[in-house]
Amino acid sequence: MRKAFTLFPLLVVPVLIYNLIAFSAGGETAAGLPPVLARLDAVFFEMPMISGVSWRFEVSDTLLFLGLGVLFVEIVKSTSTRSAAIANHAASMFLLVFCMIEFLMMRNFATATFFLLTMMCFLDVLAGVMVTIVSARRDFGVNGEIAH
Repeated sequence: MRKAFTLFPLLVVPVLIYNLIAFSAGGETAAGLPPVLARLDAVFFEMPMISGVSWRFEVSDTLLFLGLGVLFVEIVKSTSTRSAAIANHAASMFLLVFCMIEFLMMRNFATATFFLLTMMCFLDVLAGVMVTIVSARRDFGVNGEIAH
């Protein structure tokens, strides 16, 4: 189970949820806006505040919150130098390319929410590469000798 957790890029979860929402949205909207916006702007929960206003947490906010939590876990996972972590970096790269293609080519994916999820995927890939480079430099030392 732990190996599957290491191999699997967890950012797939919010991206998959967004895909389910986007593909089930359909329909047309005015002014050339993506049809998925009505579903993303739906209130997930609302809470009255001491100030007298209501704090609205929308579906898009929920996806971004989930994405930030998962991004944190992914960055912590990227500190591993095992071969499974390298496979995770490759899977994260494929997820980033998949998200970029969806963002550029499909109308329900041209939203700020999906753009920010795509940027989280980019940061995951970037963090994985940076940590791998830093750990490889540390393992081999500055002058090319292998550290013990």
